[in-house]
Amino acid sequence: MAKEQEREKKMLVGVVWNCAAELKILLTTLIILCTIVTVLQFVPTRFSLSTSDLRLCLTKLSTSDSPPPPLSLSQPVSFSQSISLPPPPVSVPPPSPPPPTPPPPPASVRDQVLDNGIIKRAFNPFGAAAYNFILMSAYRGGLNTFAVMGLSSKPLHIFGKPTYQCEWVPHANANGGLRTISTVGNKILPDWGYGRVYTVVVVNCTFPVAVGADGSGGKLLLHASTSGGGDRNFNLTDKIQALVESPSSMNASIFTSLPKYDYLYCGSSLYGNLSPQRMREWMAYHVKLFGPKSHFVIHDAGGVHEGIMEVLRPWVELGFVTMQDIKDQERFDGYYHNQFLIVNDCLHRYRFDAKWMFFFDVDEFVYVPPKSTIKSFLDSVSDYTQFTIEQMPMSNKLCLIEDAPKIRKKWGIEKLVYKDAKRGIRRDRKYAVQPRNVFATGVHMSQNVAGKTTHKTERRIMYFHYHGTIAERREPCRQLVNTSEITVDGIPYVRDTTMRRLAGAVKRFEIRTIGHRLQKTRQ
Repeated sequence: MAKEQEREKKMLVGVVWNCAAELKILLTTLIILCTIVTVLQFVPTRFSLSTSDLRLCLTKLSTSDSPPPPLSLSQPVSFSQSISLPPPPVSVPPPSPPPPTPPPPPASVRDQVLDNGIIKRAFNPFGAAAYNFILMSAYRGGLNTFAVMGLSSKPLHIFGKPTYQCEWVPHANANGGLRTISTVGNKILPDWGYGRVYTVVVVNCTFPVAVGADGSGGKLLLHASTSGGGDRNFNLTDKIQALVESPSSMNASIFTSLPKYDYLYCGSSLYGNLSPQRMREWMAYHVKLFGPKSHFVIHDAGGVHEGIMEVLRPWVELGFVTMQDIKDQERFDGYYHNQFLIVNDCLHRYRFDAKWMFFFDVDEFVYVPPKSTIKSFLDSVSDYTQFTIEQMPMSNKLCLIEDAPKIRKKWGIEKLVYKDAKRGIRRDRKYAVQPRNVFATGVHMSQNVAGKTTHKTERRIMYFHYHGTIAERREPCRQLVNTSEITVDGIPYVRDTTMRRLAGAVKRFEIRTIGHRLQKTRQ
């Protein structure tokens, strides 16, 4: 046993002795590594390897003829960070050219002392207070005539003499030639001086010959000139592309064919927090009155909120109502949400679509006595281009005390039964026209018609006016009375149940036509 242990010791010593060189190298390496680790603990943390040093090192190590791509490092790389190659280059589009340099402002004029000692004062204009012309629309009115609707600076038209020139530019013909034709534009100011910063302008462009009648298409240009208005040293002219007709788009038969509708309603601008229930009553009543060949154009100037839209939607779906969003006109300060502009656009937009066109408000109810119909009355005035409608002003707060138990379930036309009986005053009238004979229109009547106008319609047609009720989302009955006559705030009222008697038939008509979907409508 002792001999075997001695033999193993000799073998171990022999192995160590034979590997002495390798052990020396291993031990030396370990000592160096330990020394480096010890020294690094005392080296400042800001010590780093710069990008240039790293690039130089990599260059020396490279054995290829072509140098490697440079590393893209935004910060110095420390020993504790890893080095990653940059992503492939991304193609960057060439920069867009800079915007054109605006023209330099006009040179300022300074005060001068003249030879005779007088000081000549200088005036330097800057900017503009109002636009020369704001285009809304343009429509063809025949083979050789057009109407252009817009707004323009009111002081320019009151104190200046702006002019308009109309130009028709046809599309290129088969030979590539163009033959333009021009005419003087006839301006109409239909808002009776009610404009504010802006007034309404309707420009009639009537050419001496038919234009675009061959279906070749073309465009109508309006040249609006200030004629020295605003600054007598300049006659500024704006060239406005008012209308474009594509080839084969003009249908000449519309000017002579029968209209699509018997009656069309052109509504004024709707704004404010309107009552859905009052709007519900108004729509059902007038669809029943005018019948299946009628149409209603509603203009939203901010008043068609979700509640109003819920009331109108069934009638839109049935094709009775067209909605138009006109809220952008609020940018321009005109009279009463620019209603004169809106009704003139409606007139010319639907000029050939209706036999009769009505203009009144959504708190007004047109009424024809029982012995006649709306058709029989209109047939009796067919020789007139325009007729006006007398007003029946109703109280917007007086109701019968007997309705108190079910006051909230009754319609406004059912419970507001007291009429203003004051005599000797002039009341506003509303009106209707045969639109093909009208050049421009207003709110209470048109002054620009071809043909006759009659005002002798008393007791044959009228409108009941519930002033302000559409603009209040609350119960209108604020004073309950039980009398046939009463004076309130100096105004005499008499009981008038004309519309009350019609309410039941209107309610049944609504249910037959659109069902029960509006039964839970709120004020």
